[in-house]
Amino acid sequence: MSKYNVNEEHDMENRREVTLTGFSSNALDDVLRSNNNEPNTLNGHPSSAHAITKDAKIVNLEVPQDSDKSGLCTSGRSWLYRRVRRSCRKKLVFKRIPILTWLPNYRKEYVVSDLVAGITVGLTYGLYSSFMACFVYTIFGSWKDVPVGPTAIAAILTRETLQKAHLGPDFAVLLCFVSGCVSLLMGILQLGFLLDFISGPVSVGFTSAASIIIATSQVKDILGLKVSGTKFVQVWQSIFEHIGETRCWDTALGVVCIIVLLLLRKMKDLPIVPKNTKVPSRLQQVITMSFWLISTARNIIIVIVCAVMCWVLEKHLGESPVILTGHVKQGLPEFRLPPFEARVGNETYTFIDMISALGTGCLVVPMLSLLETISIAKVFSEGKSIDATQEMLALGVCNVISSFVSSMPVSGGLSRGAVNHSSGVKTTLGGVYTGLLVLISLQFLTPYLYYIPKAALAAVIIAAVVFMVEFQVVKPMWRSKIFFYVFLTKITLQTDAPLFSEIDLIPAITTFLCCLFIRLELGIVIGIGVNLLFLLYASARPTLRVHKATSISGCEYLVITPDRSLVFPSVEYVRAVISKQGLREGTAVPVVIDSTHIQAADFTAARVIKTLIEDFTKRGQPLIFHNLKPSVIEIFKGVKPSGLTCSSSELELNDHLKGKSIFIVALLLYMYKIYLLNLTFLF
Repeated sequence: MSKYNVNEEHDMENRREVTLTGFSSNALDDVLRSNNNEPNTLNGHPSSAHAITKDAKIVNLEVPQDSDKSGLCTSGRSWLYRRVRRSCRKKLVFKRIPILTWLPNYRKEYVVSDLVAGITVGLTYGLYSSFMACFVYTIFGSWKDVPVGPTAIAAILTRETLQKAHLGPDFAVLLCFVSGCVSLLMGILQLGFLLDFISGPVSVGFTSAASIIIATSQVKDILGLKVSGTKFVQVWQSIFEHIGETRCWDTALGVVCIIVLLLLRKMKDLPIVPKNTKVPSRLQQVITMSFWLISTARNIIIVIVCAVMCWVLEKHLGESPVILTGHVKQGLPEFRLPPFEARVGNETYTFIDMISALGTGCLVVPMLSLLETISIAKVFSEGKSIDATQEMLALGVCNVISSFVSSMPVSGGLSRGAVNHSSGVKTTLGGVYTGLLVLISLQFLTPYLYYIPKAALAAVIIAAVVFMVEFQVVKPMWRSKIFFYVFLTKITLQTDAPLFSEIDLIPAITTFLCCLFIRLELGIVIGIGVNLLFLLYASARPTLRVHKATSISGCEYLVITPDRSLVFPSVEYVRAVISKQGLREGTAVPVVIDSTHIQAADFTAARVIKTLIEDFTKRGQPLIFHNLKPSVIEIFKGVKPSGLTCSSSELELNDHLKGKSIFIVALLLYMYKIYLLNLTFLF
């Protein structure tokens, strides 16, 4: 009997049509005509169903097998037709384009909140990589708190991908396009579960390593040096080689900017309103809001102050004492196709060559961008469910369209998400105001970017990424003395402490070191691999609780309780433990396998259990499976084990134990009788 879920949109009792969302192997119509006073009938092929029963939510169809080969083609067309119909439903269109849902219900009071949030977040944005994604995410984004744009993680991944082959900016634009295509494809195929393989420890190790690499890349601008090298060790080696060329004014400006930025960061936390004050005064509210605004816009304040200072110094001294950013191209970027062909030096790259040169970055960049975006959505979700598929589609469209305006890969930024949330954003329309602010800056403010000192920009970046190193996670991991726990202790059968919840430091440190000293994309792949090894080891080494018990009739027996299902990675270990414990107790003590937690088993497990039963039978020791699921029993019976004994209740178990005990006593008496006969024969 096959079950088909009903697409229930209204009260079933008052409906005349029930749409089936299941799939049949026969040519069945999609509509089930039902009437409370008439028997249920199914329109379609006369032999398409033998029996139909309907309740409030389930329609049960018993479908016969059709030997006609043409039925496969008919079924394929029917399935495709239903998929197309389902994709074109109004509900799905509204789900995939969220602006159609919230825009008709947009309130006037939301305008001010979205405007303030949009302008505030816009002050923290870059330029070319920002404005297009803001507009696109307003249409397709499902979370108001997620501002899509350039992020530190996306920037460092792009830098790593390009610098390893000395690629130009055209490759960054193509990487943005490819990242969008990959995200779109993942969303269409609903591959969001792949992000589950990037665990918390791996993410912590990657984020911390990326933060240190970003900060390291900015040290040269703080010191006013020109250094070579792209990797962490190479950069520091080059810095120490040229340390004598340090520019004092750049260093002083950079250090002062970092200190001021860190102080301004704490400014919003100053206790202006006493704790026992229920209603703050107007002045207290104004001061609190002013401190919060200054703290939030600290980056742009530092940049503007330093730029004005350098402009004044250059006007009076004729030149700036610090290194400046230089000329920035004015105006809006041209809307054009991403570069599918590029020239680096004397070498011309075709599209295939460019994809080959980008390598693993084509997969790593979109995967981590999606992870960062969904992580932000989870932070501000307030318990609501997150549609990962929709976020994949939205981020994919953002990257694809942004590549037409020469953008680097974009994603959601955690720091800007916090600013957006605290600014009181109500809808994704706040992204429109952010995009407009960036457009105005591109059109009118680019000449003034010339005077921004590189040391100030480096200070802004360092002050931002230093908080991405998650020391608060590493400290408790280190205190757990995990290395001693893993390598110097033994796993006991009776332990209740799950080992693998406490060894997260190993994949975290592995990811951190590999990202820091090799490459970011390789580091995270290695970290995922190490984490999967721990998961595989955990699945192959289940916990088995062992204790003795006494039956109702007073028979003592050994109870072994596996904590999970029996599948091929773990069944050999389970067999070895059960055999070892059985031999240790002796053949006179029955062994009972408490199968409460064995929800499933596979063919390999069934064969191993058959061998286990044969071993116990040969040495005359009873082996009983207690509370074994009927489905698992059927799997075991598939390999035809001889002597499989199961019990489903305490009374049945007691009967089996009594029978086994009588059998053991009889066997011992028989063996004793043979022994006496042998003695008589000898004498």
